[in-house]
Amino acid sequence: YSTRYGHNAKLLVKVGDSVEKGQVISQMGSTGRSTGPHVHFEVLKNDRQVNPAKFVALR
Repeated sequence: YSTRYGHNAKLLVKVGDSVEKGQVISQMGSTGRSTGPHVHFEVLKNDRQVNPAKFVALR
């Protein structure tokens, strides 16, 4: 699995860095063809998108 994040104002980690649960990895932004500030989040398995719902705890 791998993850992809988009529309960030600032990245706080680099590709290949190890991260911990709860670690801040970027600052939300509104870059590219965005309609407002948000986080674009994708989960990929073998370079194909999968439903991220099972990886995210809803609050």
